[in-house]
Amino acid sequence: MRKLHKAGLLAAGRGGMWNWYSRGERRASIQVRAEDGRVFLTYSATENGERRDYSYLVRLDWTPCQYGGARPWFLCPARGCGRRVAILYGGAVFACRHCYRLAYESQRERDYDRLAGRADKIRRRLGWPVGILNPTPWTKPKGMHWRTFWRLTAEHNRLVGASLEGMSEHLGTVRRGLGRHAGGPR
Repeated sequence: MRKLHKAGLLAAGRGGMWNWYSRGERRASIQVRAEDGRVFLTYSATENGERRDYSYLVRLDWTPCQYGGARPWFLCPARGCGRRVAILYGGAVFACRHCYRLAYESQRERDYDRLAGRADKIRRRLGWPVGILNPTPWTKPKGMHWRTFWRLTAEHNRLVGASLEGMSEHLGTVRRGLGRHAGGPR
């Protein structure tokens, strides 16, 4: 939506072709033609090995901005939805992420990945190479108080330990809370 608006393709009577490229080769294109309060999308898509042409309208909604102007939104064209969204995802019919049941990358991330990311953030702050399995140089950045350095180092070590434990659990090599006599490995 933002790119179409910036390119001026949402003004009534305007239109154009939007292309997607991969390695310098055009992979997809869509023709956009704007009318008052809506845009017509015309494109081809391959579904189950069969190439089909599509043409349908998507209604637009505009909300006022704090300091003037207005922000455009698509109203999801999927049957029964109508959500106000900035991005529509392709397929036989363009629809919002809710209709396609898409999750953000952070929603698919496991707990141990989040912990490793937090440890990497500390490693960057300390000037260490990123990656929890990389060697730790144990050098304090110039100008950093020793107390801060030791606090960050302790937090880093705690996060790395918890992340590695989570990875081990996920891989099935360690089971949290199970000892020898509780059905764990002997």
